Amino acid sequence: MLRTFALKMAENAAKRLKTDGGLVAIGTHNGHFHADEALAVYMLRKHIPTYANAKLVRTRDPKLLDECDIVVDVGGEYEPSRHRYDHHQRTFSTTFPQRATKLSSAGLVYMHFGKQIIARRLSQPEDSEQVGMVWNKIYLSFVEALDAHDNGISVYDAAGLAAAGLEKRFSDGGFTLGAMVGRLNPNWNDPIPEDPVAAQEAEDQRFELASQRIGEEFDRDLDYYTSAWLPAREVVADAFSARSEYDAGGRIMVLKKQSAPWKDHLYTLEEQNPEAGKPLYVLYPEKPTPDAKWRIQCVPVTKDSFQSRKPLPEAWRGFRDEELDGISGVPGCVFVHAAGFIGGNKTFEGALAMAQKALL
Repeated sequence: MLRTFALKMAENAAKRLKTDGGLVAIGTHNGHFHADEALAVYMLRKHIPTYANAKLVRTRDPKLLDECDIVVDVGGEYEPSRHRYDHHQRTFSTTFPQRATKLSSAGLVYMHFGKQIIARRLSQPEDSEQVGMVWNKIYLSFVEALDAHDNGISVYDAAGLAAAGLEKRFSDGGFTLGAMVGRLNPNWNDPIPEDPVAAQEAEDQRFELASQRIGEEFDRDLDYYTSAWLPAREVVADAFSARSEYDAGGRIMVLKKQSAPWKDHLYTLEEQNPEAGKPLYVLYPEKPTPDAKWRIQCVPVTKDSFQSRKPLPEAWRGFRDEELDGISGVPGCVFVHAAGFIGGNKTFEGALAMAQKALL
């Protein structure tokens, strides 16, 4: 019965395809959908002009897929020259440059079309340094997690965790990108329309919603990394070069005009300048106005670490205002966090004095 139902759905998909005239068609599988093909379809339709108004054909029928202009996550074939982007075949082992995670359909489409997407956003050539930087960064920060999820790759080595005796304190599965898309699939006991056409249309509507939803998250990353993260690189590079103005060992870095996303760029600059002293504290104004208060933030050991290279002095932690002035010997103090990773002062001179004392 299920086989007959599926065949009828495939036949109706064929009728829909043949009656769509000259529309470009994107093919992917029907049935239970996942985050990788949902994003792959979104990137093509939203960001690649060739597929801007493309018809979506969700089927597993090889004949129908052959008629599609591009096929993702189904078909058992990875052949970029023919725009076939499946990763399920046994021989598939392709990864993003300099990464070990096997690609899913999201990673395949991003690897082949991502530079075009970013180049259009930046109005830069695809082979420019800026496009390459953002292309790599968005893969690492967004797309790679989808590739790993779809290929069953854990973020941590299971054997290593077991050997260390580490266990999760709580479940975080509901917060993953994959879980967000997965929840949009129908429940096992939801009613299915008896008419195969209506059933496929209902399923396709859910997929369209999932594709739009994860696409919105992708676009937020695309906007951030092209309009905020990338311009911050110059700001951080200038501050990195001027470190000796505030400490001979380069341990204090100052973002003079306003705060900017600094961690990624700082670690990259350190890798590129291994002989340079590593900053321990970063100073920046809370807002870009002359009367702004200033923050002193400790540089983490790694980007996502809560451990600082050198926390602010333990004696300062958890104190505020005049009481902190007396303890630190620096006027104008506002606070130091109880964990010692950040503090504040009413002036730049005060924040700099806090940083210089903390170095001792």
